[in-house]
Parts: sequence; structure tokens; C-alpha cells
Amino acid sequence: RVKTDDIGARAMHLLDQVGLAGKAHTASELLSYGDLRRLEIARALATDPELLLLDEPFAGLGSSEIEALSGLIRKLHSEQKLTILLIEHKLREFMQLVSRVVAIDFGEVIAEGVPADIVNNPRVIEAYIGRQNPLEQTPHA
Repeated sequence: RVKTDDIGARAMHLLDQVGLAGKAHTASELLSYGDLRRLEIARALATDPELLLLDEPFAGLGSSEIEALSGLIRKLHSEQKLTILLIEHKLREFMQLVSRVVAIDFGEVIAEGVPADIVNNPRVIEAYIGRQNPLEQTPHA
């Protein structure tokens, strides 16, 4: 059996790891969306995972929150040597964060490799951006 003091110390350590130690006594419903994401990561880290799965961690976040969360993800990977599997649709932020990419379109792997190769892959461009240039405008009749 784990002592209550040990549980509290572990919880504070995890909150500190994700940058929430100063909000340890704040009710979760009062946290910002970005802080809730950090709290979700702390909960996942409590299990001492070998693999951390993050499903669209940037969804609903503003640019400053995305930048802060990206920093946390980098820190967890480098300091804890934690393998992180990201599923994300915000490609610009995602590509700056990862070392390897598997692009999937409707369940089919269409490309795999380093980010520089993936962003220039015609199948990836077609699947994620489309064939037509979204900036081109159709003349009105």
C-alpha cells in the first residue's frame, strides 16, 4: 500500500513537471483549456508509461498555448527519453516537433519518413491540402 504522503508528493512532482505546480489547489473546471491539456498529460505520466499517446493535443489551443505545449512535449521527450506518439492535424506545429512521420489518409499509409520528405510528398499534399489551390478564386458569372 502506498502512503498518502507519497501520493501527494508524487502528484506535486507530476504537476511541477507539466508546469502546473502553482495551480495545484485550483479546481480543474477553473483551468484554461491549455492547462487542462497539461493536466491530462500529468495524469498519463502518473502511470510511468513507456509510450505517451497524444491525440490532437493542439486542438482548440491558441498559438501561445500551442507553443508552450510543444515545449513541454519536447522536454518530456528529451529529459525522460519518453517515446511520444502524436496524432495531429495542425501540420505546421506538428512537423516542427517530430523526428518521424507516418501520413495516413482514410486508414491507408501514404507516406513515411522524416518531416522534410513528408511535406514535399505529392500524395500527402493532395490528401491534406487538396488538388486545387485554396487561394485560387472562381470568377463569378
